[in-house]
Amino acid sequence: MADVLLFPFAEYWWFYVGFIVFVMAMLGLDLGVFHKESHKVGFKEATIWSLVWVSLALLFNAGLYYYTSIKFPEMPGVAKQVGLEFLTGYVIEKSLSVDNIFVFVVVFSFFSVPAKYQHRVLFYGILGALIFRAIFIALGSVLMQYQAVVIIFGVFLLITGAKMMFQSDKEMDPSGNWLIKFLRKHLRVSDRLHEDRFFIRENGALTATPLFIALVFLEFTDVIFAVDSVPAIFAITKEPLIVFSSNIFAILGLRSLYFLLAGVVDKFHLLKYGLATVLIFVGLKMVWLNKVFDGHFPIGWSLGIIFTLIGGSIAASLLFPKKDSAIKHQNKD
Repeated sequence: MADVLLFPFAEYWWFYVGFIVFVMAMLGLDLGVFHKESHKVGFKEATIWSLVWVSLALLFNAGLYYYTSIKFPEMPGVAKQVGLEFLTGYVIEKSLSVDNIFVFVVVFSFFSVPAKYQHRVLFYGILGALIFRAIFIALGSVLMQYQAVVIIFGVFLLITGAKMMFQSDKEMDPSGNWLIKFLRKHLRVSDRLHEDRFFIRENGALTATPLFIALVFLEFTDVIFAVDSVPAIFAITKEPLIVFSSNIFAILGLRSLYFLLAGVVDKFHLLKYGLATVLIFVGLKMVWLNKVFDGHFPIGWSLGIIFTLIGGSIAASLLFPKKDSAIKHQNKD
């Protein structure tokens, strides 16, 4: 792909406005119609919504492909390149978002958030994530123009992938987190949930509920994850429009993916190795591989490698279950 952007912001500002309006409309439809009343999201509902979000992403990808082929007829192959870049970015973000799901499970358990209120927390969490991701992507589109910054982020992804590869499986304990301690020290926080409310009036004073603390903690962890995922997608494409749209589509489907996988996420104990090697591969692209391949590692190869790493780690997790899971299963029998 040439260094000149195919979709510069000055020319495509209308797309960003329209895309944001579409996202807000979908979120409004989600909360205002389908989840107007707090309820537990079952497996069937989560499956349907997961298929809806994935289908919308693929339809958008097809539309982007055909638009590019019509807009740039003098550039043979550019539409295929754009389509593969969007799909690869979407797969990367979707895969890395599984880490968010692990955090969701731990946080909801720690705060004893009933299943029927979890969707509300995730809705506002995703809304905040969309805002932070947009800021990160805007900054990235400026910073990633400088080769030194690309190298720095590449090294950062290599280090992050290596740390993930060798980190222990010790379960996260939110009780010792500095942010939760800070919030409880500087805010009035009730000692119990008040249905799906984030704030209440207690003795005449505005008081946060544990549901609000859970929401802030989830927002904070998403910012941490964005430091990995946004540079990872910029390693695939230099087009902010593709980075933005693929990232947002992946985030929009995160809630339904959580409700779909929450009960079985512990079975994917080897997935962290797949995610770690993806980050290492993307870091190598930024630091070395792109230079070897005249500035851009083949996008088709990237997609194939990422699918293989993620799919292989999922398959290995199912073929070789954790010993404690196998023991529990035998005890049940």
